[in-house]
Amino acid sequence: MFNVHIHKARALKLLLAALATAGLCAGLAACGNSSSSSSSSSSSSASAPLSKLEGVSATGESGQEPQIHFKTPMTISQNSYAVLIPGTGAKLKEGETVCYQYMVYNARTGSQIDSTWKQTPLCSLTLNSSLEAGYEQVLSSQNLGASVAFGVPGSQESSSASGPANSGDAYISVMTLVSVVKTLSKAQGTTVENIPADLPKVTTNSSTGEPSLDFNNYKSNGQFVSQTLIKGTGSVVSSSGSVVVKYSGWVLSTKKLFQSTWNEGNTTASFSLSNTIEGFQKGLAGQTVGSQVLLIIPPSMGYGSNAQSGIPANSTLVFVVDILGTAN
Repeated sequence: MFNVHIHKARALKLLLAALATAGLCAGLAACGNSSSSSSSSSSSSASAPLSKLEGVSATGESGQEPQIHFKTPMTISQNSYAVLIPGTGAKLKEGETVCYQYMVYNARTGSQIDSTWKQTPLCSLTLNSSLEAGYEQVLSSQNLGASVAFGVPGSQESSSASGPANSGDAYISVMTLVSVVKTLSKAQGTTVENIPADLPKVTTNSSTGEPSLDFNNYKSNGQFVSQTLIKGTGSVVSSSGSVVVKYSGWVLSTKKLFQSTWNEGNTTASFSLSNTIEGFQKGLAGQTVGSQVLLIIPPSMGYGSNAQSGIPANSTLVFVVDILGTAN
């Protein structure tokens, strides 16, 4: 299974390392070695209940940037959390994709090492099995507007993103849950006609939306292909926005399926488009919610000479993507 939630900022990776399920690697994301460190820590505690994070408090209003208070140096336990400000909005539900702001603090020095509050909220958190059970339970039990702190022990990351830090420093990550992305269950819209006859043929299950692929003896000429199969009528996906999708991916040379969200509990994936491989950025930006898109991605816009789990080096990849929601 691939982690589409890995972001380039290390401070955010600290937070996501605590949230991510064991064994995830970079399927669509442009990630590197960070997945292995989070996997080992996650796998040992995937079912562990979360403990109370003591000594952290906040002032502020529901859904607004909180002011965080704690004494330094502070000792952080793994799998710990605290609801700092209860939300006053709607109750969150399993399966929803949540937009959030976050801050990360060094627990030893008290310094803030990252914050998104001057930026557009991130909409890459889906409350499903892609999260460890304990974290999913905590987040799914909140109301919109809640600010929740998570402890990230130093053992989960060797150094901080910026500022003075020691190897093994611990961190406090504070998420404020600000809104929910409205999503579809499958692609819906108008079927596109006059699709080039030489492309792979996609057949979609009428009830689940799951695609199957006939490669149609397709031979890549090394060019990138983005072919809309179903044209949705929803919002336009921005190159700087987040998307909620279901997708299946194949290696063209072997015709082997290397991942499908339909095979993983029929879950959705959510991620910031700017943090994915170039082929996804180029192929999904400008598309509309409800659309189904066929992508043929040459190695230069995928993983190049870097082999991934289930993907040999220098592979051309074929994806069928249902765009179910976006937040720009």
